[in-house]
Amino acid sequence: MFDVNFPEWASLILRWLHITAGIAWIGSSFYFMYTDASLRPDDKMPAKAHGETWQVHGGGFYHIRKYLVSPDNMPATLHWFKLEAYFTWISGFFLLSVIYYLGADTFLVDRNVMDLTGPQAIFASLAMLGGGWVIYDQLCKSPLGRHTGLLALLVFLLAVAAAWAFTQMFSGRAAYVHAGVLVGTIMVGNVFFIIIPNQKKVVKALIDGQTPDPALGKQAKQRSVHNNYLTLPVLLMMISNHYPMTYGHAYSWFVFAVILIIGGLVRHYHNCHNAGQGGVWVKWLYPSAAALMVALILFVSWKPDAGQGSADAPAVEDQQAFTVIRQRCSVCHSSMPTWPGTDEAPAGVMYDSLDQVLGYADRIRAQAVDSQSMPPGNATEMTEEERRLLGIWLNVRAN
Repeated sequence: MFDVNFPEWASLILRWLHITAGIAWIGSSFYFMYTDASLRPDDKMPAKAHGETWQVHGGGFYHIRKYLVSPDNMPATLHWFKLEAYFTWISGFFLLSVIYYLGADTFLVDRNVMDLTGPQAIFASLAMLGGGWVIYDQLCKSPLGRHTGLLALLVFLLAVAAAWAFTQMFSGRAAYVHAGVLVGTIMVGNVFFIIIPNQKKVVKALIDGQTPDPALGKQAKQRSVHNNYLTLPVLLMMISNHYPMTYGHAYSWFVFAVILIIGGLVRHYHNCHNAGQGGVWVKWLYPSAAALMVALILFVSWKPDAGQGSADAPAVEDQQAFTVIRQRCSVCHSSMPTWPGTDEAPAGVMYDSLDQVLGYADRIRAQAVDSQSMPPGNATEMTEEERRLLGIWLNVRAN
């Protein structure tokens, strides 16, 4: 007899594909940004060539030239870089569907945040992801899109505003994943709707013996640069569900904003360095990113004095705390789970005894006290008083 857990296997396969395709996509983005920055003019190049670079890898030398518009003749073989972007988004969307749409009542909806039904939350998710792309695309196509600095600021504000909106609608974990999905949707939208179509128009014009429009390449380059600067933040969003101190913070949208800035500073350093720009301000990009990271850690780690573990805090007996765990957490985290649809303890974590609870004290504090990421969507309705009680108890028993 086979007992196949189809949702779990689907999640595993989709996550594997998502990570693999993402590595290929982001790797090619990093590579081409570096190649573009390393181009240098040479008198021996063809007239339409913009620059060339020499690279060495795998025991061989590579001679690469770039044409801003097109070469004189269509090459016999032309390699396109698009499928890695498409498969990253497709696999990510299906993964979002398996986890957050099929499990909307558990992982997407948190009725303490907004009282939504599963279908309502799914509709809101789809509408905001699609709407986010439309707003971004129109910003780029508007006259504002001709001002690089202003456009960057507006795109940043759009992403942060969307992250804030997600936190007002969904569970903390789902909100952060959605912020990442929106950024990923913008990135793949750039490839699907702008970069590849523009390149196809250039190729068609070349085949037809016409002169391609230089604006097509300029527009595609703009979107490609945007994608490059968004790669590091979106990578963190992909793994954020493992770190409740990010999505579980009361101001998680602000944490997201700082992560966007840190990722942008790091990418800007590498892009400038690859282009041979070595001014003092470039050298300060990495230290600035590091300082922001330290400030973010301190911001997330600071907790107002709520009486947890202080001298005047009321004593909490082991049985009081264990009762809260049994009622709110052990419905899933047990050798015999009672929560509908749960056949075994998630990640093998069980709270059947006091010793088991103490063994996972740090995890419980991070996910149920410092943040409210557990229970998922607060499905078992753990109260603020119960979280405070657990915090007081853990500060005494787990130290």
